[in-house]
Amino acid sequence: MQQCPLKLPKELKIQSNGGKQENDDDDDDGVEPVSPTGQYLNSKALNSFILAILESQVPIDYLYVSTQLRHLLLPINTRFSSIMVLDKKGVKQWKRVEIKLEDHIKIHIFKDGLSIESYDNYLDEYLTKLAMDPLPQDKPLWEFHIFNYPTRNAPAHAIFKLHHALGDGYSLMGSLLSCARRTDNPSLPLTFPIPKTKTNDPVKLKGGCMSLLPNTLCAICETVADFGASFVIPSWNEDDITPIRNIKEESNFKYPLHISTLGLSLDQIKLIKTKLGTTVNDTVSGILFLGIRLYMQGCDMKYRKSRSTAMVMFNTRNIRGYMSVEEMINANTKIWGNKFTYLQIKLPKLIDSKYLNPLDFVYEAKKQIARCRNSPKIHLNVKRLEFLRKHKGSEAAAEKIRSKLKQSSMAITNIVGPVQRISLANHPVKGMYFMPTGCPQSLVITIMSYMQTLRIGLGIEKGFIDSEKLKSSIQKAFELIYEAATKSS
Repeated sequence: MQQCPLKLPKELKIQSNGGKQENDDDDDDGVEPVSPTGQYLNSKALNSFILAILESQVPIDYLYVSTQLRHLLLPINTRFSSIMVLDKKGVKQWKRVEIKLEDHIKIHIFKDGLSIESYDNYLDEYLTKLAMDPLPQDKPLWEFHIFNYPTRNAPAHAIFKLHHALGDGYSLMGSLLSCARRTDNPSLPLTFPIPKTKTNDPVKLKGGCMSLLPNTLCAICETVADFGASFVIPSWNEDDITPIRNIKEESNFKYPLHISTLGLSLDQIKLIKTKLGTTVNDTVSGILFLGIRLYMQGCDMKYRKSRSTAMVMFNTRNIRGYMSVEEMINANTKIWGNKFTYLQIKLPKLIDSKYLNPLDFVYEAKKQIARCRNSPKIHLNVKRLEFLRKHKGSEAAAEKIRSKLKQSSMAITNIVGPVQRISLANHPVKGMYFMPTGCPQSLVITIMSYMQTLRIGLGIEKGFIDSEKLKSSIQKAFELIYEAATKSS
């Protein structure tokens, strides 16, 4: 593999305010504070970035894409042209610098005329390398990689490598989608599936307001038990060692990461959620939980009842859909950044090998997600991290986050994608998915909708989890739940 030297026209070099890569004490122009979460995500304990993979239907014209990056992506937020520096007090700040696009656009050269299978393997190895290599701290924390070789999924791939400190999935995916256009009619805005407010939830109607009381008391008792015990016994909430949870001590972002995906029909998932009176999130969580249990049971029957939990990430913004470029620029400070929280969800246990009622996994996911959303534990965790940051520094808070993640078995996160087919810089996008890296877990699952497909990404530790077997188990879980849901009507 060779990297192609990239020479861009001089007009593609952008001079931002500041122009220096060190934090000059006599010149604070172009400096803004890094948020606490941004500091946690770019630390010794955590070094997380996101790979956003776009499958292009045509080979990628890097010169045209470069122009679009300059005019559309970079103006959205100054963080795309800033680096992290320390001020006099040792606090991290964003410092605007001169940015040269040729330092951020990477084109790698492979042999021509190879088989599809060979290029699939090259792409797999390429993504593994991208997931392991840290981003240089002396340049703005993003890169754009071009893989112009045909694979089973697409004729070419565009890969954005974006540091998590720049923003969360909503911020970063919103930036990319703000640069996209509908292929059917570029003058029309992109639309996204918007969940309807439910008015006939049987759980809420059945007991009225009084049904909230036992749920609230249960959440408070659970919070007191878990939160209090975590101070006395650090491993109180630690998961069992299983075929999806390794026991290695070194940080997970050093592990070779294999990324694979599978697609599920969004129409079928919506049919399931309508039949069961749940949400898409509840339904997909139930499918994943059952699929993972099936995988674990296939490794050894004893794992069907192990203690295993998932850290499920949720967007905390009270808005629907994504904003346009102009709206993002105007509302920069209000919507940008890392505005998410996590809920620790227990995987339901398999009662027996016959999966008596696979729908129980969806109902249990629904119940746990609803309970955790209303739990005081979320706010207590935020307060504890802020306390640690103020008294022991951001590294101590980042280490606390990392240890909490290490105690669980996996992380799950999702992003809503557009309903229509899109083009990015006149390149029609066949499919898309994403994968965060740097999590101290052997399994990370991402979910993204695009058109009528729900794309599930699996980031697994190579040599530990069987990717194909896990995908097959999730597919089987989907079929079991779909069959049970359609028969139940």
